[in-house]
Amino acid sequence: MTDWFAGEVAERYDKSTAGMPVEPVIDFLLPFAGGGALELAIGTGRIAVPLAERGVRVAGIDFSPDMVAELRKKTDEIPVEVGDMSTTRVDGTFSVVYTVFNSINNVTSQDGQVDVFANAAAHLEPGGCFVVEVGVPNMQRLEVFDLSDTHVGVDELDFDTQRLVSHHFSLVDGEWRRRSVPFRSVSPAELDLMARLAGLELRERWADWDRSPFTAESTKHVSAWEKA
Repeated sequence: MTDWFAGEVAERYDKSTAGMPVEPVIDFLLPFAGGGALELAIGTGRIAVPLAERGVRVAGIDFSPDMVAELRKKTDEIPVEVGDMSTTRVDGTFSVVYTVFNSINNVTSQDGQVDVFANAAAHLEPGGCFVVEVGVPNMQRLEVFDLSDTHVGVDELDFDTQRLVSHHFSLVDGEWRRRSVPFRSVSPAELDLMARLAGLELRERWADWDRSPFTAESTKHVSAWEKA
């Protein structure tokens, strides 16, 4: 597997995501996290570190050693296992397992995504929830998802295979650079089925972390599946 977040990507990750909200995510997760939280694709700790600062026992799994190295610059208090989030285990159980910012799409096969749900369920205590933030599938084969003076983002989707490639054109130090990353697009209904296979049931679904209603016009969803 290719580590798409190695090197300069990891070094610049916090800067490139600086405009993304953190507090609404923390506020959403806190009521779920009384028994501890496990973040899949913990990365640089953009969410995990402030969640831990709010008194939550946090652990993580991430595929990229370079992203974890950036996390380690912030804290040594959060245990992290480097590995594939579909199979890698950590010690203990948690009242919430979560993954944010489309990280479930980084797993590029259906079997792999099914395994992510199974792995999340294995780490949950009874009554615990798996929380996922992910975009809804594109409606067009080519779709511009970001357009600014320093970044252009274009998604390319193959409807037959659900293979999604996000092309990022970024202005870095006065030069335009391109990075293309493969994903697997997945619908809310397919995620619900994956959850059922893992012994989880949909508890709630929102359009964003602020619990705004999820509708046919929503471009993403935040969903929580509960372990019976």
